[in-house]
Amino acid sequence: MSIWKALFGGSEEDSEQEKKTKEDGQFDLFKYDGIKALRMGQFDYAVKCLERALEMREDPEARDSLAQALLRRGDLDEAMNQYRKLAELEPDNDALLSQMAHIAYMQEDYEHMAQLCEQSIALNADNAQAHYQRAQAYLGVHDVINAIAQLTTAIKLKDDLGDAYLLRGQTLLKLGDADSADADATYLMERVGDNEDVLLLKARVVAAKGNRRDAILLYNKVIEQNPFHVDAYRERGKLYFEEGESQKAKEDADKVMELDPQAMADVNGEYSAEGIEQKVKQAYSNINPFGI
Repeated sequence: MSIWKALFGGSEEDSEQEKKTKEDGQFDLFKYDGIKALRMGQFDYAVKCLERALEMREDPEARDSLAQALLRRGDLDEAMNQYRKLAELEPDNDALLSQMAHIAYMQEDYEHMAQLCEQSIALNADNAQAHYQRAQAYLGVHDVINAIAQLTTAIKLKDDLGDAYLLRGQTLLKLGDADSADADATYLMERVGDNEDVLLLKARVVAAKGNRRDAILLYNKVIEQNPFHVDAYRERGKLYFEEGESQKAKEDADKVMELDPQAMADVNGEYSAEGIEQKVKQAYSNINPFGI
C-alpha cells in the first residue's frame, strides 16, 4: 500500500471497486446506446455497440438485442448464431425457439425449422404457436396434408389464432376446397374484416365459387386498404375481363405494369399498347391467383 493511500485511507480494495464501477459504466453505456439505436432503427450502430458490450461481459438482454438488430438489417445467419448462444443458456425457452424457427423460415431452412418446432412441442404440447410454425415448415416442403392437420391442432389449442385460420384457408383453397376455405375466411371476416390478407382470401374464395361481381367488390376493399396491392389489381382485372369489361381489365393491367412491370411481362412476354385486348386476354387466362 502506498504512503498516500495510507494517509488518506485508501486501499487496494477501493482501487478494484473504482475499476469495477468504471467497467460497469462503460458496459451500460454500450449496452443501452445499442438498445436505443435498435429502437431508432439505426441497426449498424446498434450492432457495433452491442458487440462491444458483449466483449466486456455476457448479458442475455444485450445478446437478444444484438440478434434483433442483426435480423432487422437482414443478417439472418449471424442473428441465428446469436440466438443459438442464448439457447445454450435457456434451452427450454419457448419464445426463443419460436424466434429461431421464424429465422429458419426466412432462410427457407425447413428441416431446421421443423426440428425447432418439434423441440418446442416436446417441451409443451399445448403450444399453439409451435404447431402453427410446424405447419409452415410442412408447407415449405409441400406437405399440405400434414400442414392442414397441424394448423387444425393449433386452432383447437388456441381458437383465436388468426394466422392459423388464414394459412389453413389459403391452403384449403389451393387444394380446391373452396367451401372449407370459405369457413375460415368467414370466421376471419367476422373478426378482422378490414385486414387486407383476410379480404384477399375472401375475394379469392368468392371468385373460386363463381361469384365474380361479389369478388370484385371484395377486391375493391383490398385495394382501398392497400392501393399498391399488385395481386388484387391483377386478379380483379381477370374478373373484369371475364365479365366483359375490357376497359376496366385494361386499367387494372396497366396498374399492374405500373407497380410491377415484370408481372405481366412474365406471363406474356413484352407488354405493349399494341393489341391490348388480346394481350390482356392472354395474360389473364394464364393467371392462377391461388399459386397452383
